[in-house]
Amino acid sequence: MPYAFYEDDHAAFRQTVRSLVERSVLPYLEEWEEARLVDRSVWKAAASAGVLGLRIPERFGGAGTADYRFRCVIAEELAEAGAAALASGLAINEDIVASYLVRFGTEEQQARWLPGMAAGDVVTSIAMTEPGGGSDLRGIRTAARRDGSDWVLDGAKTFITSGSSSDLVIVAARTGETAGRARLSLFLVPSTAPGFQRGRKLKKLGLHAQDTAELYFDGLRLPAEALLGAEGAGFGQLTAQLPLERLSIAWRAVAAAEAAVRWTVAYTRERQVFGRRLVDLQNTRFRLAELTTEVEVTRGYLERCILDLNEGTLDAVTGAKAKWWATELQNRVVAACLQLHGGYGYMDEYRISRAYADARVQTIVGGTTEIMKDIIGRDLAGPKPGRNA
Repeated sequence: MPYAFYEDDHAAFRQTVRSLVERSVLPYLEEWEEARLVDRSVWKAAASAGVLGLRIPERFGGAGTADYRFRCVIAEELAEAGAAALASGLAINEDIVASYLVRFGTEEQQARWLPGMAAGDVVTSIAMTEPGGGSDLRGIRTAARRDGSDWVLDGAKTFITSGSSSDLVIVAARTGETAGRARLSLFLVPSTAPGFQRGRKLKKLGLHAQDTAELYFDGLRLPAEALLGAEGAGFGQLTAQLPLERLSIAWRAVAAAEAAVRWTVAYTRERQVFGRRLVDLQNTRFRLAELTTEVEVTRGYLERCILDLNEGTLDAVTGAKAKWWATELQNRVVAACLQLHGGYGYMDEYRISRAYADARVQTIVGGTTEIMKDIIGRDLAGPKPGRNA
């Protein structure tokens, strides 16, 4: 029997997602790009279609499924539409914040936030990166101190996806030190809390429709129940969720690469040069053959990773491999496809132009390629002499 990644349920779900994209995404892409903001109405439309809150338990209004292949379908359909900004925002909401709440949240925290997320009423962010901090989570300076039963939060975050529009932000903050190292904790911070300040909406190379902002916390007071999980458990929580976060980025990367190749095959079949179709030139066929093969091989690896994720066996090192390889592939493939479009590839009226700009952040966000290679390399090197394994 030939291997099949998707099943009948996923095929039916794809039709639902495709209808949503045709109705509520494609007509508004240019408007969102110019406004540098995805309109909130699409979140409500996604919720009504059953495309939002897949991981959220049914008792809170979600679908209650841990099968990540449904999220893969969404990523593919948004990639085909050229809606990378929306795909990124949905990934934060669905793959990161919802997962943190489902895995680490109390019943009360889940009851407060998950129904709104599933209904499209609550948009979320996660705030880890700080000015000058980059990928160094140990160097986080944002701090939370106890004041009676409350916590008081001070600090700044940057490069926050949906930062100018989110209603809830998971904030990583220092809550002390252990053996000279920062002890991190995670907090659920409503954007309406006094002391919560939004900075400027950042101008970026790509993903223009995705609002990315700076956030500031100035004496922001939180009740004890705002702590997500145990005090000091933040680094372990972040580490536990990284395989999913990085695989989410990797899948969006391969979906974008596949879409770029499809667009380019279609373009080269129509484009005439020197009296022939562009695809009839040997160089074009060879290049498309290379790109198609690279994408299909990468997809095969990622499909195995997705199935491992579903089974709960995906580890951080494999996630790092998937993330760096797929995002570097995305950048190579999209650049090559733009080249095959010639001068038209540089024009924003062609999807490949936007895809080229949108792809660049993929090797940076969620941990740079260099960080991913370091994780893999340290695993290969094993424990240092004189240290326990």
